[in-house]
Amino acid sequence: MKKLLVTGGAGFIGSNFVKYIFSKYDDYKIVNLDLLTYAGNLENLKDIEENPNYRFVKGDIVDRDLIDKLFQEENFDYVINFAAESHVDRSIDDPGIFVRTNVMGTQVLLDISKKYWTIGKDNVGYPIYRKGVKYLQVSTDEVYGTLGKNGMFTETTPIAPNSPYSASKASADMLVRAYNKTFKLPMNITRCSNNYGPYQFPEKLIPLIIANTLEEKTIPVYGDGMQIRDWLHVKDHCSAIDIVLHKGKLGEVYNIGGNNEKTNIEIVKFIIKKLGKSEKLIKHVKDRLGHDRRYAIDNTKITTQLGWKPRYTFEKGMEETIQWYLDNRNWWEKIRNGEYMNYYEKMYGNR
Repeated sequence: MKKLLVTGGAGFIGSNFVKYIFSKYDDYKIVNLDLLTYAGNLENLKDIEENPNYRFVKGDIVDRDLIDKLFQEENFDYVINFAAESHVDRSIDDPGIFVRTNVMGTQVLLDISKKYWTIGKDNVGYPIYRKGVKYLQVSTDEVYGTLGKNGMFTETTPIAPNSPYSASKASADMLVRAYNKTFKLPMNITRCSNNYGPYQFPEKLIPLIIANTLEEKTIPVYGDGMQIRDWLHVKDHCSAIDIVLHKGKLGEVYNIGGNNEKTNIEIVKFIIKKLGKSEKLIKHVKDRLGHDRRYAIDNTKITTQLGWKPRYTFEKGMEETIQWYLDNRNWWEKIRNGEYMNYYEKMYGNR
């Protein structure tokens, strides 16, 4: 039985990944550590919460004593760090929270992983680690900054973050790299493009558009709406992380992209049309501070070296996603009205 610590597993990508692993493997035990901040939602995992190989722990990745205790109890083989403050607008309002979770939390996880995976030292003094262990940092293409009309992000593109959020993620990536170079910690870093799919918190672009369109509320669009993003279905992202975890060359970075470049305004109009509503709902608003103009991922490395490729076309993925939000209106309505914040409160305490 392999033991996997997933941090941030009650969030959008983390919860999809936990369910993906259980659907594919029978020999994994997963401990899901999540602080249950506003974006963590245990309803995302209701269908697997009784699985005997699943354990939820409410806690903070900055809590060194807790992380140490979990490693003592479980002797993990892998750590995948999804835990992060991730909304750019919130990082502009309060950068300190992002530094605390995304940077300091990553450093704690690295320290404890190094401590419990070390079985000795080689003749030069470098740590020797248990065979098969690995730390995987889930990062973002936003650490690369912004692109012009041409070109794509590769794994060798210089790091040049433009928001407090992306700067905190870049800092975490650099720590992971440093622990590999200094201590030879077994690790990989994945950097993905914009995700979409089921269970995405409705402050994000696609679920926000769907919900506002269904409720016939104004759809705010930053600036001219011509910002370009490469869209990746969350299930494709999960399959890529799975491959990197099991086949990735230690110490390497892998970009994960969906090959779906779209402008924000294209996304808005696509969803409005699919739902049969009027484009009069669109309202252009003042652009966000430091708003990157274009992201585009070159995923050649992961496709050629590890054999991964995205399975979702944009049209198929969007149709499934829109249908999911139609079928699960109760899920996102409880988030928008705040009711979900009471879920499991008696069991796990106030957030």
